[in-house]
Amino acid sequence: MIKRFAPLVVILVILPLIILLVKQNIQLILRAKAKPVNIVVDANAVQGPVSPIWQALAQGGEEKYPFKNIEKEIRALRPKYIRIDHIYDFYDVVSQNNGRLKFNWNELDKMVDEILKTGALPFISLSYMPPAIAENGSITDEPKNWRDWQTVVRATVEHFSGRTNRNLKNVIYEVWNEPDLFGGWRIGGQKNYLLLYQYAVKGAQQAKKTNSFQIGGPSTTAPYQNWLGKFLTYVSKNNLRLDFYSWHRYSLKPGVFLDDADRIDTWLFQNAGYTLPKYLTEWGSSSKNSPFHDNRVDAAHLTATISQLIQRVDLAFVFEIKDGPDPEGQKYWGRWGLLTHEQAGGVSKKPKYNSLLLLNRMAGERIKFNGADNNIFGFAARKNDTLRIILVNFDIKNKGLRRVFLTFKNLKNGIYSYREIFSQQPSRNSTETIINHLLRKEIILGANGIVVIELTAGKSGLTN
Repeated sequence: MIKRFAPLVVILVILPLIILLVKQNIQLILRAKAKPVNIVVDANAVQGPVSPIWQALAQGGEEKYPFKNIEKEIRALRPKYIRIDHIYDFYDVVSQNNGRLKFNWNELDKMVDEILKTGALPFISLSYMPPAIAENGSITDEPKNWRDWQTVVRATVEHFSGRTNRNLKNVIYEVWNEPDLFGGWRIGGQKNYLLLYQYAVKGAQQAKKTNSFQIGGPSTTAPYQNWLGKFLTYVSKNNLRLDFYSWHRYSLKPGVFLDDADRIDTWLFQNAGYTLPKYLTEWGSSSKNSPFHDNRVDAAHLTATISQLIQRVDLAFVFEIKDGPDPEGQKYWGRWGLLTHEQAGGVSKKPKYNSLLLLNRMAGERIKFNGADNNIFGFAARKNDTLRIILVNFDIKNKGLRRVFLTFKNLKNGIYSYREIFSQQPSRNSTETIINHLLRKEIILGANGIVVIELTAGKSGLTN
């Protein structure tokens, strides 16, 4: 009997070893084929503070109260601002009675309260036109009387920023949402955005007993030189307040977002001779429904784009927080959200939600980072005795494996704890002894993989 089962026992013992060897060989083959890249981080080369520009989120007009069931999930992302639009048409704020404007803030207050519960402040897009004052009742049309629009904005600022009302500090107001698309507004001529902005600012400036707030625009679908130049000239000529410049962008190419920031800086200097805070108030890989929004491509795209915009913009509002409900009841339907809608089996976190959690580790001062290429993006930061690097292999085709040779320079010799925190696989930990002020590591990153590397010094500290 024992002899009969002996071969089976041998197979059961040997098979796991064979599987392990096969896996190791496959890994060696993949490693050998992976395209290499050399990344060098200089622990002594400080380049200024890392501002968490990604802690800004936006929600579109999917639902009236989209945050009611996801407060915990949003709070975990530590947002500083949440942007909303449709404030006048969704929430029935404005009405008229015998020619006098009346305001009811109850419904909009509920939305703002949801934002405040997440720990964020509201970033309010002053849109769209209240039907009660609009030509033909159209929310994308001009007001019948520009003074009414001025009154509406004044009342809005007084309500949220007024010390005797909601008493919120540092609320940001943006004049309209994509005026070149929603309403076909232009710079000059018919449907003139310059008038829309002028009367909005006048209303905001008339608001009494307010806390500090910001107002700006124009939040176009992309940065346009013609819009910016004429807008700044008009603002200067009419002595109008402008606290920030804002725009939107959708592109699969992370470099496009950096090009936008470069162009805007140039245009601002050429037209006004000064700089302004720059807010990218809506952005993503595609403005249309796409499978990328539900998978790792968007997560990698988000991380790669943020690496381009660090220290180049002041806020970058990821669009959007939660999917709207799919008409066909699907959980994943290519919508833009970080989270799925609860109607189809409850709320689930998409890969790009987790990329924001990884970015939240990147605090402190920026450190010199060299070696990125067309697929490998990242940046480095140092806080106290920990140096962190975030790396992403952004690959739209979802095929390429990359071999990252990572070098840390100018470290103080000593004992360090080392950790690799991946988006798609378990973390790896080790203890490293630094000699000659250098540490070299090799990391294999799969397509659209993201990793945060943490190097923490012992009692000796990070640098000399």
